[in-house]
Amino acid sequence: MSEKLIITPKTKVGELLKAYPELESKLVELAPEFKKLRNPVLRRTIARVTSLQQAARVGGVSVDEIVNKLRKAAGQDEIKVEEATHLSGEKPDWLDEKNIRRTFDATETIAAGGHPLDIVLRETRKMKPGEIYLLLTPFLPAPLIDKVKEMGFETWTEEQNGVFRNFFYKTSPP
Repeated sequence: MSEKLIITPKTKVGELLKAYPELESKLVELAPEFKKLRNPVLRRTIARVTSLQQAARVGGVSVDEIVNKLRKAAGQDEIKVEEATHLSGEKPDWLDEKNIRRTFDATETIAAGGHPLDIVLRETRKMKPGEIYLLLTPFLPAPLIDKVKEMGFETWTEEQNGVFRNFFYKTSPP
């Protein structure tokens, strides 16, 4: 018999649900936003690449709470978890809305079970240094933000009336 998955903030949601399918209801109980995981398309795509740390930000739940409640339900001991967030601090100096070159409202795409990742990556790759991309979403798209950061963008997110305004700033090439 193989050992069960050890649950940490870096655990992918897809791996968690494969190892512990019974934890799906616990995940939905922690944050109703996770009901979307019942959509087979999202389950195959987003759950495969989204860590529990990222999922916690999307669901508005602390990483510590989500990891330790899932660990407890799986019969694992509690661990100390450090918090990290994309929603932080004051508006950055680079954020001048007149430099927004493209705005994409992903609300309909997400509601239809799609994911804006490919569209956003394609469009941000075309940007020039100093330009800003604005992505509007109904929840914090933590995995997408992490991917854009890996591409060398600075990011900042604010929530306004349930809409997340995600700004991606193209920095100068090194």
